[in-house]
Amino acid sequence: QLQLVESGGGLVQPGGSLRLACTASGSELLTYSAAWFRQAPGKEREGILAISSRGSHTVSADSVKGRFTASKDNPNNTVYLQMNNLTREDTGVYYCAARAGIYSLWPDMQQFWGQGTQVTVSS
Repeated sequence: QLQLVESGGGLVQPGGSLRLACTASGSELLTYSAAWFRQAPGKEREGILAISSRGSHTVSADSVKGRFTASKDNPNNTVYLQMNNLTREDTGVYYCAARAGIYSLWPDMQQFWGQGTQVTVSS
């Protein structure tokens, strides 16, 4: 069983950057693909970035393309989400997820979820 814990959320000004981390335990992250999701108040959970098990391939949503990147540090069992040029529309709870299969942006395809971390973009 894989457990995921996100960290790194907080308050950031528009145009700023933030890096989230998702640390896994209970199993080797190398055998799982991972993904980042976010949920804004009153909106559905949105898949924003997914990364393959070895970290060599990613897919991103149009809303974050060119601004957010994901990376995977398998030896340290951690997935990162680097967020640049943040806007108020990026505010929400950010979740990491993992699955034992090909990477996906679909929430229903994920097997394991973290508890989420709040990101607030405001001046």
